[in-house]
Amino acid sequence: MDDKPLVNRVANSGLITINLEDFFPKEKVVIFDLKNYLFKELILKEKDFRTELKEHDWSQYKGVNLLVICSTDAIIPVWAYMLVAGYAEPFANEIFQGDEETFYKVAFEKALMNFDGSQHEGGRIIIKGCSNKPVPPAAYVMLTKKLRPFAQAIMYGEPCSTVPIFKRPRVLRKK
Repeated sequence: MDDKPLVNRVANSGLITINLEDFFPKEKVVIFDLKNYLFKELILKEKDFRTELKEHDWSQYKGVNLLVICSTDAIIPVWAYMLVAGYAEPFANEIFQGDEETFYKVAFEKALMNFDGSQHEGGRIIIKGCSNKPVPPAAYVMLTKKLRPFAQAIMYGEPCSTVPIFKRPRVLRKK
């Protein structure tokens, strides 16, 4: 039996792993569907709509990300979304008009806006690939764009199995 100590080559490789799940919104996402407030799921009657919103328990949205949608093919006036936002604003963490996929794309854009790629100057970076949360492909694009001017190399995947994305050419020094 070999008495050599085990060496963690990944830990000693100098690779930097960035997990986009770390930028994922921490608050729960709740959908507010205007369909439930339409007459026959087609027509918005202003007086009835205002009454129902006024009687709605808005406190249930405390601290959540509220997505306001209409899941039917009804024509919804813009002011209806504004009215919902007006009631939800004191309670909800975020109020977003649109579907979950678009919400996550925008949330990652906001989170990565202040990401400083220069902190990884000359680094060999792995952008973690497997995710337990719905990280949108746009987030991977945004992060790559932020890192490329600074990184020596960018890879996608896991340290044991990566796909090369970018490698800075080595500069040859003249003698």
